[in-house]
Amino acid sequence: MDIKSKIWFEIDGQAIMGSGRLKLLQAIETTGSISEAAKMLDMSYKKAWKLVKLMNEGFGKPLVQRTIGGKGGGGTILTDDGRLLIEQYTNIKTQIYAKIDELKADLDNL
Repeated sequence: MDIKSKIWFEIDGQAIMGSGRLKLLQAIETTGSISEAAKMLDMSYKKAWKLVKLMNEGFGKPLVQRTIGGKGGGGTILTDDGRLLIEQYTNIKTQIYAKIDELKADLDNL
């Protein structure tokens, strides 16, 4: 038997962080681009930008910032708050899944 669970953060009933958005933030960190991150995740740029905007607004601070110009052109970076959110979400998810595994072991003993 399995126990299944999904974890997301909400503010005022609005989902602002979950596993899909985690992947988007991680892809932005890796690629330095919302466009490239969207391609990596087989997502439209429009949807990716909408999710970034919702996260930035939901947390009331920028998690992702666009950089303009420069030698290689602009790009996108995660702020320290964006990196902290990834870390905190991952830690919470790990702890919850560890507890679920514990409960599953108890259930398997029935």
